[in-house]
Amino acid sequence: MSDTVLLNVEDGVAVVSLNRPDRHNAFTDAMDARFFDLLDECAARATAGEIRCVVWRGEGKSFSSGRDTKELGVRAGGESDLEYIERGHARTRVLFTMPVPIVVALKGWAIGGSFERALLCDLRIAADDATMRLPEVEHGVIPDSAGAARIFQMAGHGLAADLALTGRALTAAEALQHGLVTRVVPGEALDEEVMAVARAIASRSPLAVRFAMNTIRGLGAAQVERTLHEEKLAQTVVFASEDYGELKAARAEGREPKFRGR
Repeated sequence: MSDTVLLNVEDGVAVVSLNRPDRHNAFTDAMDARFFDLLDECAARATAGEIRCVVWRGEGKSFSSGRDTKELGVRAGGESDLEYIERGHARTRVLFTMPVPIVVALKGWAIGGSFERALLCDLRIAADDATMRLPEVEHGVIPDSAGAARIFQMAGHGLAADLALTGRALTAAEALQHGLVTRVVPGEALDEEVMAVARAIASRSPLAVRFAMNTIRGLGAAQVERTLHEEKLAQTVVFASEDYGELKAARAEGREPKFRGR
């Protein structure tokens, strides 16, 4: 699965590209591991001064449709729900501790955990066809990568609740209005715009960029960390609940679920 995520570094800019376009860049466990291995490499090379900005993008029509539904609920042998979530959170932290800024190029679908992870990065630029969703409640679980916290920080309680509780789609224009993205451009111009921003950052004083970045990140870091902890505990309870088991059984049997709230 090494070709499902690609890394290219040129003139101080690292470009991490999701490369599973036939599945709208949906993440499998193997792809997830590859993604974070490359981010760890970027962090090390940034610390060494080789990389000054990271771009995260997707090949094909979409940024990422989130978790591959074929692997929903899959765990490594003997791994508990809590251990599974903690392992994911430990790696996710690199997105908001990367030594240099991360600029994300959103297009097509940006769904679930992939959307949440993008929200943990420093800048998001969207194509005009980008559509963002938090559909976890439809699958009987909750957003668990601090995306709701970021939406709350940027747009307030109303939008965070709307997206997390209903799973509705958010357009690029709405995302710009609420500050979830900083720019919206025509789809054919997205990569060019994102690379221009990344190269501009890479051309600045690394010390000044890092201090500015760390100051801004620090404003919301405590809330993100607290939310990750709360989501970890809540998701563990949800995974073990009767309602979650009932939802899976109902879908397998082609019937409406009968929830009991426990």
